[in-house]
Amino acid sequence: MSQTSGQALLSIRDLKKQYDQPGGGELTILDIPALDVGAGEQVVLRGESGSGKTTLLHVISGIVPADSGSIRLEGVELMGFSEAKRDRIRAVKMGYVFQTFNLLPAFTALENVRLGMSFARLSGNSGSGDIERAAELLDRVGLGDRMHYLPSQLSVGQQQRVAVARALVNRPILLLADEPTANVDPSNQDRIIELIATQCRQENVAMLLVTHSDAVASRFDRIEQLSQINRAGK
Repeated sequence: MSQTSGQALLSIRDLKKQYDQPGGGELTILDIPALDVGAGEQVVLRGESGSGKTTLLHVISGIVPADSGSIRLEGVELMGFSEAKRDRIRAVKMGYVFQTFNLLPAFTALENVRLGMSFARLSGNSGSGDIERAAELLDRVGLGDRMHYLPSQLSVGQQQRVAVARALVNRPILLLADEPTANVDPSNQDRIIELIATQCRQENVAMLLVTHSDAVASRFDRIEQLSQINRAGK
């Protein structure tokens, strides 16, 4: 669960997230004593549907705030940051592969990838890249001849590849992947997982991938079971 040596790139301690229940009271979704991810390390977190996997990624990325605990990235404590500052950290330091892709339908593959750069520039990261960087990544994920296609003109697997390129375009230090094969047909699942793993290795990006699939998890050396590290619901 923790790195064997050196300082963790991502370090989580005593993390808790609760939601109000309609009938009153609070439901604890996350209660995680410790989870570390090392620089360049690839970690799979396996858990059943509804076990809090997506919530954990949302908390790490700052999409939603945690209630208590510690989240450190490169030794910097992220807890207590304002929403605007969490957005800046996510834009510059993190890549996010959503299971629903979140591509804008009126924009081409190239424009969707470049849009991630614009978010980083708005966050003050002037060196986030340019059109050549976006085109290079699309070429590396096998879409060099389709970069001017709209999402509707791409297969589901190709749309996911665009999402992977967009997540890496700002040279993040950490990539978060939320069930990246959930909407991909079985014949393309292995390709998507290998693509993500390979691109993270080439970019030296740490990865935390969450999945319910044993087949997906088995492709990686380090597998954490959410049921073992999350005390919520026990």
